[in-house]
Amino acid sequence: MKLVTFRKNAYISCGVLTKNGIVNLTSLQQPNKPLSIKQIFTEVPDYLEKIKTIANKSTIFLNPAGVEILAPIPEPGKILALAGNYAKHIIEAGLKLGLTASPRKTTVPRPFIKPNTVINHPNCVIPWPAYSREIDYEIELAIVIGKEAKCVSPQTAKNYIAGYTIANDVSARSVTFKEAREKRPWDEFYDWLNGKWADGFLPLGPCIVTVDEIENPQDLQMTLKVNGETRQNANTSDMIFNVYEIVSFLSYMMTLQPGDIIATGTPEGVAMATGNYLKAGDKIECEIEKIGTLINTLGDKPEKFYEPLAE
Repeated sequence: MKLVTFRKNAYISCGVLTKNGIVNLTSLQQPNKPLSIKQIFTEVPDYLEKIKTIANKSTIFLNPAGVEILAPIPEPGKILALAGNYAKHIIEAGLKLGLTASPRKTTVPRPFIKPNTVINHPNCVIPWPAYSREIDYEIELAIVIGKEAKCVSPQTAKNYIAGYTIANDVSARSVTFKEAREKRPWDEFYDWLNGKWADGFLPLGPCIVTVDEIENPQDLQMTLKVNGETRQNANTSDMIFNVYEIVSFLSYMMTLQPGDIIATGTPEGVAMATGNYLKAGDKIECEIEKIGTLINTLGDKPEKFYEPLAE
């Protein structure tokens, strides 16, 4: 199934996207109807079979063109992302931050956390933050957690995954507050991390494809285009740590909860490697096999940039 969150007439609803249109789960004439995808995971026992049955029996559909598709989970509890989970991307980045080209047997996944204000919707503008002159793109397969997970093994991790969606982990590759600043240890790391936190910097969607429909998440083609030009073209099989290893590792670090989002890293082809950064008005299309296409545009470049040391 393809689960979607959408807005129609100022009301936000959730539904199942089918070949005939959207089945509006929020409008069901039954008690305890789900009001969000996150609520489906937390409050509907055996939700996959129940929601699938509802969708198969439905005779009423909404035209997707008549609604505004939103990020499938607009306010996740946690957003986690991986740095350096594709070897070729590590190489093109110049092996920065101490990463090696093949760390699978010598280290562990490198996660970082993002605030939920980074969430952005399909077909929306990505705001250009006032603290960076260089904006980059990163297509990523995103895991959606469906059940509370604590200290789970890679072998059982699939049982805790609700499905998968597309993320564009937009990155500010430079920070204006670096200018005139005295260098300190870890500055490079924190500048990189600050570049991941801007508002609207994680477009998500357009849907969640439930785990039963993606038999092998490690064999999905990924393509990112900017104004029609292919910039990233890779396969999830190139991941250093696979989705089950990632979920397992993170579940030992913290409790994963329904609706949490995990972006699994980006492959090679980012603008940082070539200097061909995004420009205002650029159209970014992120496509992952079996899920769909996530489209956004970059907003206007700020007239004035934030330079705290200049004030």
